[in-house]
Amino acid sequence: MNKKRLIFLLVILSHSFPVLAELIVLKARGGGFKIGQVVSGKKGISLKEGERVTFIGPDGRTVKLRGPFEGLPVKKTVRKVDPGEALAILVASRDARTSSIGVIRAGTDTVRTPDPSAIDISRGGPRCIDEGEKPEFWRPDASFEAKFIMFPVDRSWRADLVWEKGQNRMIMPDLSKFEGVTTVLVNIDQQEFAISFSTIPKSIKKPFVKTAWMLEKGCIQQANALLEILSSSNKK
Repeated sequence: MNKKRLIFLLVILSHSFPVLAELIVLKARGGGFKIGQVVSGKKGISLKEGERVTFIGPDGRTVKLRGPFEGLPVKKTVRKVDPGEALAILVASRDARTSSIGVIRAGTDTVRTPDPSAIDISRGGPRCIDEGEKPEFWRPDASFEAKFIMFPVDRSWRADLVWEKGQNRMIMPDLSKFEGVTTVLVNIDQQEFAISFSTIPKSIKKPFVKTAWMLEKGCIQQANALLEILSSSNKK
């Protein structure tokens, strides 16, 4: 995360602030909704039998609706986000998810990334990337040189990459064949694991919504990094 973006987060999160009655579409089946779409909480929606949609509110709460449904997507429009309450909701969601999917056993909760944009390349699992951005790889230990190999699932291409000693960040090199790839296989020291990428739509600008999106997509490490920033800001 660049310095300007971090400062912006810290400033806006130091107080409760007014927000528009906007919801972000997280999941949808029918109903004419698209992932990442911004929907007004003040406008009624209609869902037929079998249709369903999940929204994220400005405070990070998720709203799940299924058809038949007719009416406003939320009963009470959020007009001001309480940072403390929103944080409590997100932390509870994080804890519930890490418990249910066994993150503790996998060890991904104990390895903290320095910021939400850092993609841990040393272990498998889901990772989130801002729409239009390249993956920014990170490793927890930069005390040694290390080679690693990356493939798509169909192994149609191969990228041989090297961590220099002292290097712990690496922007994904320009690889035209990487565009559109959602899952890669990484081989480090003859050990292979899969990393899947989920795109965070540009429509998501509010940090609480972004954290909720990361949690829903299973990007626990990155969500933890953003939660730490939000928590530090809320204490000021």
